[in-house]
Amino acid sequence: MKCIIDRRAQFSASHRYYLSELSEAENVERFGACSRSPGHGHNYVLYVSMLGDLDEYGMVLNLSDVKHVIKREVTSQLDFSFLNDAWDEFQQTLPTTEHIARSIWKRLESHLPIVKIRLYEHPELWADYLGNNMEAYLTISTHFSAAHRLARPDLSYETNCEIYGKCARPNGHGHNYHLEVTIKGEIDPRTGMIADLVAFQKAVDDYVVEPFDHTFLNKDIPYFEKVVPTAENIAVHIRDLLEDPIGQIGAQLYKVKLIESPNNSCEVYGASATDSIALSMREPAFAKV
Repeated sequence: MKCIIDRRAQFSASHRYYLSELSEAENVERFGACSRSPGHGHNYVLYVSMLGDLDEYGMVLNLSDVKHVIKREVTSQLDFSFLNDAWDEFQQTLPTTEHIARSIWKRLESHLPIVKIRLYEHPELWADYLGNNMEAYLTISTHFSAAHRLARPDLSYETNCEIYGKCARPNGHGHNYHLEVTIKGEIDPRTGMIADLVAFQKAVDDYVVEPFDHTFLNKDIPYFEKVVPTAENIAVHIRDLLEDPIGQIGAQLYKVKLIESPNNSCEVYGASATDSIALSMREPAFAKV
């Protein structure tokens, strides 16, 4: 039986985004506050996902052994370090979240059966690397507060109540929506980025957070005058709003995840992810422990 197991680790380190071939002013224009000397720091959280068969002891791997490998190859070298100087590859390519994730994969792939590296720079920014050359995924999370009513205008109040329950009440109700937007792209061999993070954040803020925050979706967002603002429909609309802006910053929109409440969430994928989703549906399912 195949299982995927995850091991968590953490390290604290600083880094600086600064390219020697650019002037001070050009670095500030490109990287903003992240170009400041002597750098800034994060408490990184690392998840290493590994795939294998269950052995006679009910384990894929001995987690004590996994812990020591990760410490030896990664965290003991990066913890309390200045990342730009910690590993040779960070002197050629800036230590962005996505590039660090790829570099960790390279350090571990000969020791562990890894299938994914996820690295959190902080709780609202993380990168995934799956071992596909220079391709990586970058996710930002944010939130907005909004009200909505679930009711089709062509149906009676009684029928809407049968379909949507309390959510069909005339004056609506609200949520603190949690939004995760994931992009996919190639890691630039010099900047270490798959896209400009500031531009990525701005696209999400300008096209989603600012227009949606503190609104009654049915009345304030024209799209939802005729489309019922279920979590699914909201996620689809956010996906459609972001496809072009994300493309303009040089990346592909991979996934939008909308968490309406601790009990309800949904995910929709970008147009470029359709083939990979179809492929994943045909792959064997693995238990995750």
